Amino acid sequence: MALYGLPILYALLVWWLSTGVVLYLNRLPRRTYRWSLLGASVLLVFALSELLGHSQSSEVRNAYLAFTYAVLIWGWLEMSYFMGLITGPHKHPCPVGSSNWQRFVLAVQVSLYHELVVVALAGLIVWLAWGQPNQVGTWTFLVLWWMRWSAKLNLFFGVPNLNEDWLPEHLRLLVSFIKKKPINLLFPLSVTVATVVVALLMERALSPGVSTFTAVSLTLIATLLALGILEHWFLVLPLPDSALWKWALRPDDSEPGEALDDEDEGGDSGEQMTAEPDPAKETSQVARSGVARSPT
Repeated sequence: MALYGLPILYALLVWWLSTGVVLYLNRLPRRTYRWSLLGASVLLVFALSELLGHSQSSEVRNAYLAFTYAVLIWGWLEMSYFMGLITGPHKHPCPVGSSNWQRFVLAVQVSLYHELVVVALAGLIVWLAWGQPNQVGTWTFLVLWWMRWSAKLNLFFGVPNLNEDWLPEHLRLLVSFIKKKPINLLFPLSVTVATVVVALLMERALSPGVSTFTAVSLTLIATLLALGILEHWFLVLPLPDSALWKWALRPDDSEPGEALDDEDEGGDSGEQMTAEPDPAKETSQVARSGVARSPT
């Protein structure tokens, strides 16, 4: 049982801790962002260099390390987006009365540069691990990317839990691109396809004769994907998921008018896109973009 229990617990711990750290840093005053991003950038370079070395080995410990490095790389992407370092050419709320197509085009433009960086990093990771026996880092990154886009599309088409209160003050404008609905047609398809993939991964991991490295690798990736599915359910079910990261959800200390580098006259910073926050929603949840919310 330890063969499968250990990677499940490890993936859970990495998911919970990395999500909490990013949430905590995002809600610090914006004057701290440059230091957070500097530290994250050092970790990014370290993780990429280490991923190259550990991809060449199929020892069990290297499966855990490759998984961890991929999550660290994803954490840098999440921080660079939510701290306004890399966003997109459109920095204004969605105009009232926009059609769904206009809203989609503008939403893409809001994070276009960031999406291009995600594609570039994905290509770099695939290239670094190409032909190597350890592909855990590659598949971890791709699962995070898949779950992020699935969550973003579900938010676009409409879910009941917009989770805007987890966003830093300067990013509450994002809500203007999101619909609030009980559910959308994409949601059941999203969770069904992902659940089938989890089942297939675990069926392979539990197959007789499978190597320890393969069993651990597939269990790590399947657990991460299962957590992404859980975060999708957080978007539609009335679950108090904020309790999982209560330690990270300190009051938002963002300082109005202060930006990472420059800021528009109207107060837009980086990736801002929507209306005034509702102070009454003290317990509502936050929009996810990673596995679905996190680095993960």
